[in-house]
Amino acid sequence: MSKQRNLTEKLSQEFRPHFFHIENESHRHSVNRDGESHFKIVLVSDKFDGLRRVARHKLVYQCLAQALSDGIHALALHTFTLSEWQARNRQIPSSTDCLGGGH
Repeated sequence: MSKQRNLTEKLSQEFRPHFFHIENESHRHSVNRDGESHFKIVLVSDKFDGLRRVARHKLVYQCLAQALSDGIHALALHTFTLSEWQARNRQIPSSTDCLGGGH
């Protein structure tokens, strides 16, 4: 199973998202296009209600602890409640290219 599919399954099961988007961004980080080391994740879930961003990210990292030990270098996490997602007009945050560092 690909790393992306594994992440997708784990997050979908744990968070039952209203909206979920995962994007392999490894090619933006000096990794070949087929690499699976850098991912952008947009996750909209009721589980984030009342939680600050750090607490939300902790929940995601706890869910993915085992998967992250399998060569995933970085996650760009964008976690929203349903009302936050609606307030931003359901726009997926844009990404920037890596500035170097050989990742």
